[in-house]
Amino acid sequence: MPDYGSPGFQSRKSKLDIIVIASYVFDWLILVVVGVVGVILGNVSPNKRPFSLQDPNISFPFTEHETVNSRLLLICNAVIPIAVVLIVVFIFVPGPTVPAGTPKSLIWKRKLWELHTGWLGLALSLISAWIITQGMKNLFGKPRPDLLSRCQPDFANVMQYVVGFHTPADDGSLDGPYNGQLVRADICKNPDKALLDDGFRSYPSGHASSAAAGLIYLSFFLASKFAITLPFAPQDSSSADTGVVTAFPSRLRNVNTSYEAVRDNLDVDRPVSPVDPATARQIGPQNAAVTSIRRQAAAPPLYLLLLTVLPFFTAIFIASSRWFDFRHHGFDILFGFIIGTITAWFAFRYYHLPIRSGAGWAWGPRSHDKAFWAGLGSWSYATNKKHWERSGGEAERVEGQRADDIEMGVRYRTKADSPSRAGSSTTAPGMGDNQI
Repeated sequence: MPDYGSPGFQSRKSKLDIIVIASYVFDWLILVVVGVVGVILGNVSPNKRPFSLQDPNISFPFTEHETVNSRLLLICNAVIPIAVVLIVVFIFVPGPTVPAGTPKSLIWKRKLWELHTGWLGLALSLISAWIITQGMKNLFGKPRPDLLSRCQPDFANVMQYVVGFHTPADDGSLDGPYNGQLVRADICKNPDKALLDDGFRSYPSGHASSAAAGLIYLSFFLASKFAITLPFAPQDSSSADTGVVTAFPSRLRNVNTSYEAVRDNLDVDRPVSPVDPATARQIGPQNAAVTSIRRQAAAPPLYLLLLTVLPFFTAIFIASSRWFDFRHHGFDILFGFIIGTITAWFAFRYYHLPIRSGAGWAWGPRSHDKAFWAGLGSWSYATNKKHWERSGGEAERVEGQRADDIEMGVRYRTKADSPSRAGSSTTAPGMGDNQI
């Protein structure tokens, strides 16, 4: 067991912080590189699927002024979520569960970590949706609903561009008149190459995927921080014991924070029956159990629910605008929205605990030993290879507490916890050895 108070460990801790920070800087660098690749893909000419000059689905007019242009989209799906995450973290984190006497440095570290993970998850969601959408647009080359308005077709030589089936002529040849056959994209003579190339990027919708990636991620983030979820009764020990989801659980001193312990101090309603005492004795235990369960959860206030779903409905509006602006077909919008929703959910869960049982917290940082690589035989990037300890626990732990081995199920004991000193332990009566 390392001596956390020794000068040697303190110097190692500084080195540890630098390595962990460098690993997250590398994460940001990867996201920037992927984002640049997405920009490059946006300037590459896409595949151009053949189309018919008589197809009404691509005959809509070109909308000069979009309802949500690219600049407004960037503000909605990136700038606003960045600002909201910043405001929420600095006002509400770490919340009212901070134990008395917690150093301000720990509180600010928690704020900065929650801010970092909030922004990193947002970036992962947006850039993932961006690169997937840009790549699919170029691969499929699907015409937009307003393609013919951009095309400026060469009608005089239309038969030279026909692909596939040709209309038979009266003499039996295949030189009949044009009758809606598919034509190649080079029939379009619009000199504006960028505008013409963009006319073949209908599937999937970039506005829909980006709006969902940024704004639905924001809805997940707000739901997590404001505890907006369907009411439920905790079933597992991690949910029933509120101590494990407080701001700094390792600083709690012999406090039983389970629901039952808290409930015992409340004035729980006793079952009152208007029937005879025998019936009351029969149904009393069941009523007490129901009362106990129903008092474990309650519906959050509706104004918080409204704040949480507002980004989601904004994403729906942005996606819908692509329909009435004649920029995308319905399936293009739907599939783009699905892409953004999946990346938003994945990015949120990649860096945050589940909304229902995580109490609004992000996962902790990687450990020093596993900042860049974990290898086989390890299920967690939060533990050290040598001691299997929670990274950062030494900073939050109250003096005299033992470290947990969360991978091997073994507790490493300090000298103060040796069996020879068990009789002088300060553990409160009734507290087992497995409680901190």
